[in-house]
Parts: sequence; structure tokens; C-alpha cells
Amino acid sequence: MFEQLADIGYTEIEFAGYTQGQVGAITPEEIRRLLDDNGLRAVGSHVGIGALRTDLARQLEIANILGMPHVGTANAPSNVATVAGYRAAADEFNAWGAQANAAGLKLYQHNHAGEFAFASDQPDVRLYDVFFDHTDPDAVFLEMDVYWAFVGQHLYPGFEPIDYVRGHAHRYPLLHLKDGARNEANPNGFDIIEFDAGDLPYREFLRATKARGTRWGIWEQDNAPTTAVPPNPVDSLGNARRSYTSILGLRG
Repeated sequence: MFEQLADIGYTEIEFAGYTQGQVGAITPEEIRRLLDDNGLRAVGSHVGIGALRTDLARQLEIANILGMPHVGTANAPSNVATVAGYRAAADEFNAWGAQANAAGLKLYQHNHAGEFAFASDQPDVRLYDVFFDHTDPDAVFLEMDVYWAFVGQHLYPGFEPIDYVRGHAHRYPLLHLKDGARNEANPNGFDIIEFDAGDLPYREFLRATKARGTRWGIWEQDNAPTTAVPPNPVDSLGNARRSYTSILGLRG
């Protein structure tokens, strides 16, 4: 897989776990050798929030073995959708972020749509804003998943995803780039679709964020629903190649 991604032109990898299915166990040291052998650099990793809570020292150690500058989670900050729940989560992330800083790393949280919901106890307060406002900007960073941010906008209106990044570029060292095609039949408002085949305003988004220092745009495509138009066949490497070309074109 690393060979094929490098052949397409990708130079950086974000992990979502360090296993390889039925092939057998692999160590972080072996993964690092494979990265180096294929001219790839690890830039981040999604680990479970439970691992941050109970095994943070080892997660930071693995990140440094792999040579990545960031380590984070795609879990919501809290399952308690109240202001107090998200403030408590912010305190927890601040402590983890301080430990990550001490290890020479940046800790980040990756959003889905639910973080943009309103607090159950204060329906005029957006949970994402509670977390954003109460985390240390020098210790806790964010990876905006642009697709899920626009789903959040559809489900919980009243914000512009681009404004977060444009106004606070230093807090968003990473972006997840995956596209969405509008679909009124999908409760999320969009189907995940191959990059540059959808309706998300990536030209505007990347132009605005590039000028303000956001560095890593990471392509991702989850399995698309069968309702996507045009349909998305399962063609992972074809998607990767075409999306690489599209993103490169937008950068140009």
C-alpha cells in the first residue's frame, strides 16, 4: 500500500491505528522502516480517546518512533452533551496537550458533525465553541474534517466552517479533505463522494486557509452511500489517484 501511494505521488500519511488486518502484527519500528523505504512521512494519527486517557505515554512514544509531529483522536471530546461535559473534556485535553508538548508533539482533536450540536442544557451554546474556547491554544489543536463540518452546518446551522480556520489558523495544523455531493434524501445533507466530484467549496476554502498558514491537507474518503450521484464504486486506489490529481490542481 505504501508503495502504491508513493507511486501516485503522496508523500505523507495519517494513521488510524497501527494494525494490518489478517496479515499479522507489526511494530511501530517496522512501520517506520516501511515509511522510510517508500519516502513517506507520518504527520498524525487517530487513536482512541481511551488510549489517550490510559496509555498516553506509550502513544506519544509511538508517535515519536514514527517521526510524526502530531497525535490525536477522532473521538468527540465528550459523550456528555452539556456545557459542563465539554468544559471537563477541555480540562482533560489541556492536560494531555501539555504532556504532548513536553514530548515535542502537538495533540489534536478531529471533528465529526456532532461536536457542532448545541448543548442539551444551554440550547444557544454550540458544544464545539465550548471546547474551542476552553482549551489552551498552545497545547490543544484541531483537525477540521471539512466534510463533517459542512454536515454540522447543515444539521446545526449558524456557523461557517471556513471562519474557524481563517480566524485561528494556528489552531488548525491539519485538515481532512473529503468531498460531499448534496443529497436531500440523506439526513446529513451530503453524500461522501470522490474529491472534486462534489459540492463543497474547496477552491474558496483552500485559498483562504493557505494564505493563513494551515499546512497539512490530508485526503480522506470514507465508503460512500449507494445513494451517491454519480455512484461511487469501491475503487480505493483509483479514488486516491484521481483525488491526488484534483487536489494538486487546486493547489496550483
